[in-house]
Amino acid sequence: MEKKLINIIAILLLGYLFVSATIDLDNLFNYANQDFPDYITEDNTDGNAIDDRTATLGRVLFYDKNLSSDGTISCASCHIQAHAFSDPNIQSVGVNGLTGRHSMRLVNPRFSHEEHFFWDERAATLENQTTQPIQDHIEMGFSGTNGDATLADLIDHLESLDYYNTLFEFSFGDTEITENRMQLALAQFIRSMQSFDSRFDEGLAQVDHTGVPFPNFTPQENMGKSLFINTPFEGAGCADCHIPPEFSITVNSQNNGVIGVAGMPGEVDLTNTRAPTLRDLVNPNGDLNSPLMHDGSFTSLLQVVNHYNAIPDHPENTNLDSRLTDFNGDPQQLNLTDEQKLALVAFLETLTGSDIYTNEKWSDPFDPDGSITIIGGTLGISEGSVNPFISITPNPVRDMARIETNLGLLKIQIYDASGKLLHFKEADSRTNVDFSARASGLYFVKIETTEGESFTKKILKASY
Repeated sequence: MEKKLINIIAILLLGYLFVSATIDLDNLFNYANQDFPDYITEDNTDGNAIDDRTATLGRVLFYDKNLSSDGTISCASCHIQAHAFSDPNIQSVGVNGLTGRHSMRLVNPRFSHEEHFFWDERAATLENQTTQPIQDHIEMGFSGTNGDATLADLIDHLESLDYYNTLFEFSFGDTEITENRMQLALAQFIRSMQSFDSRFDEGLAQVDHTGVPFPNFTPQENMGKSLFINTPFEGAGCADCHIPPEFSITVNSQNNGVIGVAGMPGEVDLTNTRAPTLRDLVNPNGDLNSPLMHDGSFTSLLQVVNHYNAIPDHPENTNLDSRLTDFNGDPQQLNLTDEQKLALVAFLETLTGSDIYTNEKWSDPFDPDGSITIIGGTLGISEGSVNPFISITPNPVRDMARIETNLGLLKIQIYDASGKLLHFKEADSRTNVDFSARASGLYFVKIETTEGESFTKKILKASY
């Protein structure tokens, strides 16, 4: 009990220190090159590679209450770092009421097998997901309906904030704010949230594969691991849907037998087919980070195990995943013993790390009064003594990029993210550069004048 209290106090103190954090543009956190285990093979980045500058912008957007219509709600209001970026409440508070579903944990979203997002998978990518809550009437209020302002109104507001002029130029090479750029930045920051310092990871590093006993596990935890991994008749078959070592939901999963609607007893919703990773279900003290399932109806891991041990037979559920049925198509009955149930719970608790809860790179950069401090910032995107006009549009680009300047005759060089020269041309102050054959990712456009001055801009080649 004493150790638990000390851990809680430490987390609170760290949280207090982070409140007054400063964005130092000359000393960025490492988002782009974080270590993760070799056995993690899933990666849904898909053309939006994490860049320290853009992820830094994403961090500010994630925590900024200016992104809600009344200035009271940010993404972090519903996805709280101390709770593995989930909400301890069943429903989250929005600007116009309560959310319809429980806020999903944002742990290892980059390493998910299923690339669609939201419980009902309505967002095809994480990029697409990031701005939907902003444009939701209940959540953040820039819906353009019910008398709400529009996303264009929000962008106008963000353009009036000096720190976004600095951060967008720092990230993209100019101050233009678009929904696409917001999506890229938010997705990069969210994908950077990773947790691979659990006791499971420590154990797997000591053996050849997950099927053998882990030397750092108790007999109960190893029993739970075997039950989780092995199919029914030998185990519980959990790994059929929640694939180790990412423990993310498999692609094309269906309803899991929970058909409730948060805050609406007796209502039925069969559209929920997505789930977050099973990592960090509990915090380092063993307490549940948040209620479980889309409707927040489960408040312990034992309830989850009991549910899958005997799936309720709801006549209305026409969308139950076939892996949760028996040979007759009826909901599964695993007949687990109490010992086996507790072993599964013990194993699930080994999937919790610690860094994600306290690492400053994922913390709130705003002061309590809503202000933010940005220091540094020669920006590293231009050299020389003049203040030129340089425009590269569109950015991100799919095919042709238009370069316009006030610098006269130019030498234009295109480099990839590794610094390799890919293209060179001489041009006047207006020219086009073809990116259609380039792979998606980050590129640098170096512009040199006849007087020897040089300027470098970033451009992203989009994959969608």
